[in-house]
Amino acid sequence: MAVVEQRVAVTTGANSGIGLATVLELARRGLRSVGTVRSPAKARVVSEAASECGVTVETAVMDVTDAESCEQIIEEYRPTVVVNNAGFSITGAVEDIGDEELRVALETMVIGPMRLARLALPSMRHDHFGRIINVSSVYGRTTSPLTGWYQACKHALEGVSDALRAEVAADGVKVVLIEPGFVRTGIWEEADDELNGRSGSRFADSYRRLLTITHMADPIMAEPAHVADVIANAVTSRTPRARYLVGCDAQAVAALQSFVPTGIRDGVTRAILGL
Repeated sequence: MAVVEQRVAVTTGANSGIGLATVLELARRGLRSVGTVRSPAKARVVSEAASECGVTVETAVMDVTDAESCEQIIEEYRPTVVVNNAGFSITGAVEDIGDEELRVALETMVIGPMRLARLALPSMRHDHFGRIINVSSVYGRTTSPLTGWYQACKHALEGVSDALRAEVAADGVKVVLIEPGFVRTGIWEEADDELNGRSGSRFADSYRRLLTITHMADPIMAEPAHVADVIANAVTSRTPRARYLVGCDAQAVAALQSFVPTGIRDGVTRAILGL
């Protein structure tokens, strides 16, 4: 691997979890690391964390769902590395998620990331170098009940990333998918709040079971720094892979997906969740 000095890396959702760990790790590796957040208060969180770690991370206020702010940030920094990390939990049965909630999720986790990629491509082509790192999930490879819309976002991100990877390969631009399993981030607290707020649903008992399973997974959750290390490796590698599964649970789920029949997977999942 070789680090290219002062490549500009813009990472979205940089104030916590994987995003925060990523901006710090990219700065450690010698890149000009820029973390985007949605408020000045969140920018201060990033700056304080960088100061504690002894690295320099720049911050910029940007909402990935706002096309104008995306254009401004890409024009200002002209990044040759974009890490699309911003996202949030959207947990609930398909019929419990309304149109507006779904639109925000798709805008944040599919349309926004690909908008940033599209805007950054001209400068990447000019330099004949670029890295578009899309933080997906093992849920981009599989689907389970009660998280279907979140998985739909990740499946969509993976599908368009696969297309883009072939379209820009001749220009020296690499498109990489990061597919973590359980990671110890605030997204699980978001899921708790969501499901507790859906107590009137006909799926209420299944939601309680899902929360129990999620809490039981805490001991095997990867740390955000581990995912950030994988992202940084993909950024600095001359020949990054198209996909990186992160975590033993992600490896196991991907393996089971390839040879366990759909009917058996469905039956086991329904039994566990009481569906």
